[in-house]
Amino acid sequence: MSHMISEPDSARGERRDGTTTWIAVFAACVGQFVVVLDISVINVALPSIREGLDVGAGSLQWVVNAYVIAFAGFLLLGGRASDLFGRKAVFVFGLGVFTMASLLGGLATSPWMLIVARALQGLGAAVLSPATLTILTTTFPEGTGRVRAIAMWTAVGTGGGAAGGVIGGVLTDYLSWRWVLLINVPLGLIVIAASAVWLAEGRTRQTGRHQLDLPGAVLATLGAGCLAYGISRTESHGWGSAPALGFLLLGVVALGAFIAVERRAAEPLIPLGVFRVRSVSVANIITMVSGMAFYAMWFFLSLYMQNVLKYSAVETGLALLPHTLAVVLSAQLAPRMTRWIGGRALLTLAGVLTAAGFFWQAAMKADGTFLITLLGPGVAFSFGAGVMMTLQSVFATTGVPPQQEGVVAGLVNTSRTMGGALGLSVLSSLAASRTDRAGTGLEALTSGYASAFFGSGVVIVLSTALIALLPRSPRNPATP
Repeated sequence: MSHMISEPDSARGERRDGTTTWIAVFAACVGQFVVVLDISVINVALPSIREGLDVGAGSLQWVVNAYVIAFAGFLLLGGRASDLFGRKAVFVFGLGVFTMASLLGGLATSPWMLIVARALQGLGAAVLSPATLTILTTTFPEGTGRVRAIAMWTAVGTGGGAAGGVIGGVLTDYLSWRWVLLINVPLGLIVIAASAVWLAEGRTRQTGRHQLDLPGAVLATLGAGCLAYGISRTESHGWGSAPALGFLLLGVVALGAFIAVERRAAEPLIPLGVFRVRSVSVANIITMVSGMAFYAMWFFLSLYMQNVLKYSAVETGLALLPHTLAVVLSAQLAPRMTRWIGGRALLTLAGVLTAAGFFWQAAMKADGTFLITLLGPGVAFSFGAGVMMTLQSVFATTGVPPQQEGVVAGLVNTSRTMGGALGLSVLSSLAASRTDRAGTGLEALTSGYASAFFGSGVVIVLSTALIALLPRSPRNPATP
C-alpha cells in the first residue's frame, strides 16, 4: 500500500525543481537589487558626505564613480568566474566582499578611505552581479520564461536604483549618511546565509584547473578609470590640457592592450568569438551608449532637488518614487508588449519615449515644482528606460552557448556600467562648464543640470538609431 500513498518520484522532482527555480529567482533579484541600490543610494547622501568628510566638489563625483568604474572593470572577471567556479560559490563570495566593503565605507574617516571602500564595493558587486543574471539564464531556457525572469530581474534591479533615493533619504535625515552603507551589512549577512543553505549550484560549472584573466581585468579597469578621470579633468583644465589628454591617451592604450591580451589569453575574460553573434555585439553597443544617460539621471535629479529646490534627503527620495514605479511597471509590461509589438520596434518606441522625457526634463527651471518639473518628464524617461534595459538584456544574452552565459551576462552589465561611468564624467563636465558660463546662483546651477539632461536625450537618440542594426526577430525577442 505504500506505493499508493507515497508521492511519485516525478512529482517530488517537479516540486523540488519548482522550489529551486523560485529560490534562484529570489536570490538573483535580491543580489541585483543590492548592487544597483548602492549606485543610487549614495546620491541623496552626497551633500551630507561633502560636509561630513569635507569632500571637495571635484572629488564628490568619485564617491559615485569609484564604485561604478571598479564595478564595470571587473564585471567580466566576475562573469568568467561564474562560468568556471559555479554561480553559487561566486554569488556568495561576491556578496561577502561587498558586505565587508560596506562596513569599511560606513566607518570611513576621510574622503580617500570612503573612495577606496566604494571601489572595493564595486569589486564585490562586479563578482556578484553577473552571477545573478547567470542564475536566470541557466535556470530558464531561451523563451518566454527567460524573458519574464529577466523582466523581473530588471524591474527589481532598476527599481532598486530609484528606491535608493527613498532609502538613502530616510537613513541620511534620521540617522547619518554612514547608514546608507552600513545598512548593507545585516542585509548582506542574511542573504549570504540563505544562499549558502538553499541556493543550488549552477549546471554550467566547468571542472578542472582554470586560470582567471587577471591582467585583462586590470587593463579593463585601468582603461575605464583613466578615460573617466581624463574626462573629469576637462572640467577644470580643458580638453586640450596635458592632464586631460594624458589620462585619455592612457585609457585608450590600456583598452587597446586589453584587446591584445584577450586575443592571446588561454582563458580570456571575453572570448572574442561571442561578438560574432550579432545580437550580442549590437545590443552591447546600444547598452553602453544608453547607459551613459541612465546612470547620470539619478545623480543630477538628486542634486537639482536638494541644491536648487531645497528638498531634504527624505523629500528627494519620496519625489523619486514615481520614477521607481514607472521603471518597475514598464519592465514587467515589456514581455507582454512583445506579444503585439516586435522586439526591435518596441525597443525603438521605448528609446523615443526616453529621449522625449530627457528633453522635457531639460526645460527645468530654478523655481520648478514637483508636478510640473519632475513628475511628467520623470515618469516618461523612467518608463522608457525600464523597457529599454529589459529588452537590451534579452537581446544581449540570446544565441550563446550555456558555457559562455556567465561571461555574456558580465558583458552586458559591463557595457551598461562602463557607459554610466563615462557618461557621468562627460555630463558632469558639461554641466559644470554650462554653470560656469551662466554665472552664480540657483539659475546657473539649474542651467548646468538642464544641459546634462539635454545631453542625455541626445545620447538616447544615438542609441535608438543603432537599433536598426539588431537582427530581425519574432514577436518574442528571446526566440532568435
